[in-house]
Amino acid sequence: MEYVHQAQYYETDQMGIIHHSNYIRWMEEARIAYMDEMDFPYKKVEAAGIISPVLFVNCEYKSMTHFGDRVAIEVKLASFKGVKYEIAYTMRDLESREVRAVAISGHCFLKKDGRPANIKKELPLLYETMQKEVSGKA
Repeated sequence: MEYVHQAQYYETDQMGIIHHSNYIRWMEEARIAYMDEMDFPYKKVEAAGIISPVLFVNCEYKSMTHFGDRVAIEVKLASFKGVKYEIAYTMRDLESREVRAVAISGHCFLKKDGRPANIKKELPLLYETMQKEVSGKA
């Protein structure tokens, strides 16, 4: 799935480039859009009493993004182990396709009390969808 973000002026730093922290926000935007595309909006998951916190983020910056640039963010489910999963991101300039950053984020499914959620049992359709996505059969 590809999500497009328009770089905003307020996202720039003193050097006139997009501040590095914004890429993490863009990843969240893209991840939420990805869940929507899988027909499992994050609100639907939360309505089932399940949350999905971020466990880690790793982002490598390859080239600069400036105000007004449009960034295409490719989102892909990199791994899924029932409770834990990882999402990979490739951020490119929409026009030139030059890579701006590559990243991965790790997440898990928890019940609101902090205990691991059994997605296979509690949201079987999401479990099946994620199994297909990670195997490339979606």
